Amino acid sequence: MPLFIIRSPNRAGELPAEGGTQPRAPQPVLGLTEPGAPHGAGPGAVGGRGAEPGRGPGLGPERGPGTGQEPGMGPGSGPGAAPGPDGAAAPPAAAMAAPPQAPVMATPQPPSPPPARRCRPSAEPLLFLATLSLGLQVPLATQYLWDRLGAEHGYSGPNGSSPAGCGNDSGGPDPLRQEVEALVSRWNLYINLGGFFVGLFSVTLFGPWSDSVGRRPALVLPAVGMAVQAAIYLLVMYLQLHVAYFLLGRLLSGLLGDYNLILASCFAYVADTSDRRARTFRVAILEACLGVAGMLASIGGGQWRKAQGYINPFWLVLATSLAAALYAAFCLQESVKQQKPAKLLTLSHYKAVYRLYTAPEHRSSRRKLALYSLAFFLLVTVHFGTKDLFVLYELGAPLCWASDLIGYGSAASYLAYLSSLGGLRLLQLFLEDTWVAEIGLISNISGLVVISLATTTPLMFTGYGILFLSMAATPVIRAKLSKLVGETEQGALFASVACVEGLCSLVATGVFNSLYPLSLHFMRGFPFLFGAIILLIPAAIVGWIEIWDSNPEYSHFSDTSLSPADG
Repeated sequence: MPLFIIRSPNRAGELPAEGGTQPRAPQPVLGLTEPGAPHGAGPGAVGGRGAEPGRGPGLGPERGPGTGQEPGMGPGSGPGAAPGPDGAAAPPAAAMAAPPQAPVMATPQPPSPPPARRCRPSAEPLLFLATLSLGLQVPLATQYLWDRLGAEHGYSGPNGSSPAGCGNDSGGPDPLRQEVEALVSRWNLYINLGGFFVGLFSVTLFGPWSDSVGRRPALVLPAVGMAVQAAIYLLVMYLQLHVAYFLLGRLLSGLLGDYNLILASCFAYVADTSDRRARTFRVAILEACLGVAGMLASIGGGQWRKAQGYINPFWLVLATSLAAALYAAFCLQESVKQQKPAKLLTLSHYKAVYRLYTAPEHRSSRRKLALYSLAFFLLVTVHFGTKDLFVLYELGAPLCWASDLIGYGSAASYLAYLSSLGGLRLLQLFLEDTWVAEIGLISNISGLVVISLATTTPLMFTGYGILFLSMAATPVIRAKLSKLVGETEQGALFASVACVEGLCSLVATGVFNSLYPLSLHFMRGFPFLFGAIILLIPAAIVGWIEIWDSNPEYSHFSDTSLSPADG
């Protein structure tokens, strides 16, 4: 039996609609359906809570009086509906009509604002701390070896960095001093060779591994290794252990990657987090961190050693290494987008480095990779070799610089990192990166030529001034190397670049330190002139690659070289 609507009389004070229309339609009692309305056409059909699509009866949002068929209403539930089965007619259309109202439109919600961009920790502080630690450790360790071995052999004269006589030494060379120099040089050679060969295998292992598991492990481990090395050096100084323990500390640090792995991982981190356009400047910022940290270490370390000896400065070496490890572990965010577990002790990591230079499917890119690596090797070798000779050149006649002038000269050489950063940023507004590198190489060549001819202090500082853009070429070459490989090969690439830098240090020490005494009798500045001549080769390589890529004719031949037969 159908249920009927119980209608309520008009409320007091309710006025009829204008134009003879009927009063407002009576409100039905909730839960009762009108005759003739099918199931699902709830009271919302006449102004109550109706059912919306996907909702049950009475669960829709509040609606005003409807004027037509709404969602959820079947036939017979709108105005002028046909009579139901029991003959009771539905209310006429006039009774269903309501005072005209503007339809309620759903206001679209504005998109939620993006979350505030937080300052993302970067790799620059970590590289600064690691470089400061290394910059303090290397010269202090050498001077400690000199004092310790000299004391053991009864020598108490000036060390190897003292301008004893400066051309006024009428007597012959002191044989005891020469013996101490030979011992210090030999132990330095053992320590450097041991660290290099152990690090050669560990860096090329950890670098490609970080392409899979992330950069943070490859940054934490070498920082911990440097802290272990500093702790062993402190034990040697406190307990007066044999200096051979210095070699042990360096080997343990080399097993964990040493400073070269930090260098490789920081540059890979920047490559992960920067776009191709801004990558050169980001790499230049990292290089500037090297210069600033080196300048602070060279100025502060020597003065601190004179005031308090060796132990307190080495505590700072330990603290900065630990700070770098903690920063990498807890502050630095991971930069590898798709991390995946990977075995560490496997030959596949070494094969990844090998494939960078031999993969046949990218023959053109790999050719550029090899050429840029050669240019980088020559440039860094000259940089390391000439930097080692600056102090010796300034100590001897005719310059005969004292310690204060040597400090100013060292600061001027390190300021080239900052001036190169500013010059690179400015020149990038007008020139391509390649031509910025060429200007940097011209600055380097010109400065070395002036220094090779310097016989007075003003001329020597003029040479330092001309070198103000000398460090603009290395970040450009690093960035170009990074752009030649994929995102999953950045760790392998910069691991190989770090090994090249380690090799540069060894070659520079062997070549330039051997060339300097041989040239004293005809030209004291000849090693600097030799370095300027060598830099013509990377200048030619970088310019030739740019011309080859920009010339459509050459590019056509380069494309045809990538035929199926080649790859």
